[in-house]
Amino acid sequence: MSSARNPENHQIPKSLEMYQRALELIPGGTQLISRRPTRFAHGISPIFASHGKGARIWDVDGNEYIDWVSGIGAILLGYADPVVDDAVKSQIDRGTNFSITHELELELAEELVATIPCAEMVRYTRSGGEACAVAVRIARGVTGRDKVLFCGYHGWHDWYIASNLTAEESLNEHLFSGIEPIGVPSGLKQTAIPFPYDDLNALGELLDANRGEVAAIIMEPIRSELPPEGYLAGVQKLAKEHDVVLIFDEVTTGFRLAVDGIQSVVGVEPDMSVFAKSISNGYAMGAVVGKRDVMSPSSQMFISSTYWGETVGLTAALTTIREVKKRNVPAIVQHTGTQLISQLTAIASEIGLPVVCKGVSIHPYLEFQVEDAETKTKLSTLYIQEMAKRGCHGYTSFYLNAAQGEAELSQTWDAARETFTILAAGLADNRLDDLLECIPKKEYFQRLVR
Repeated sequence: MSSARNPENHQIPKSLEMYQRALELIPGGTQLISRRPTRFAHGISPIFASHGKGARIWDVDGNEYIDWVSGIGAILLGYADPVVDDAVKSQIDRGTNFSITHELELELAEELVATIPCAEMVRYTRSGGEACAVAVRIARGVTGRDKVLFCGYHGWHDWYIASNLTAEESLNEHLFSGIEPIGVPSGLKQTAIPFPYDDLNALGELLDANRGEVAAIIMEPIRSELPPEGYLAGVQKLAKEHDVVLIFDEVTTGFRLAVDGIQSVVGVEPDMSVFAKSISNGYAMGAVVGKRDVMSPSSQMFISSTYWGETVGLTAALTTIREVKKRNVPAIVQHTGTQLISQLTAIASEIGLPVVCKGVSIHPYLEFQVEDAETKTKLSTLYIQEMAKRGCHGYTSFYLNAAQGEAELSQTWDAARETFTILAAGLADNRLDDLLECIPKKEYFQRLVR
């Protein structure tokens, strides 16, 4: 495992040197946990980017990669998309933040209301976590209640991390294990309560046990699999019976399955939905949209920020949404995902490696079918390591964007064939430790909502 400790012997010496400098200045070395080197193959995978274009990124050492992480899901059209970037550059020349409301704030609101089924009114933010926090604040304000039931990942804010103030109500199945709620007020204990996906009985029991105290149900409607028939409709029915605000977190799914988000696909309109990441193709922007009777009272709540009406994010979002419609991006993304699922599974079967590619087409993932958890982690890390060496940056799951085309798929098949061959031999000969050039990846993000 010498490569991670001796950067002069590897292809990413500058990245590793910069990471050591960053650790001295930035707690954790990066602003986003999902970007930490330990999430990939530390010492092998790129750490610092210099630029990106289309489906590819380049690191500070000059290495080129297909980016199968798509900016942690924020890139939908492709890096440095000329249409979006030109619109943003043009707006910068006209000003970015004003003393009065800019016309783009209204124009984007009208576009969102015309696009998203549940949208009748709109609030803006700069990120997905912020959007979730705003949505929860609105739900609490409308209902006059404190408690929130949640399923999935919804950001870093106190209302959500408060779940870990109570041992039996933890984020272990929704984020990753062992998060300490450091800095979260103890008074928020038992205000955020998780529920399991696809278990209406469990949700109903929680609502009954907390009758009259629950402000909202917030959930990722899908992530790695489409929901079972009737499940989300059942959630909506329970929410209505208990007079609880239903919020869909569409930050990850965004506009990947349909041009109007997830609601038309699953056939359920929540009271509110939150969007970010791919809504603006990498620019900082988020939105909370919802029914008028839920959203209108927020005019009396103190929810306010100078930068929520900043025109770069507004322009990027407006242009991205229009380009998604114009280019029929969901069809492109789903085609790519379908190809990944079928071809990676076929290659693994041909080689004899116990792994399948599965999941919903917009966010497929690899599942190593071995019993031992430690072996599974080693296989996952070795996969990331060997794919990175072959110019494919990613996790064992895939965030897709419209710039990933046939050239990227072809390169990925070739890389996967070589990588799977190495993994199969290492597994058969019990040599996985010898093949690993880095410490097995840590902080597995448990966001496979099923």
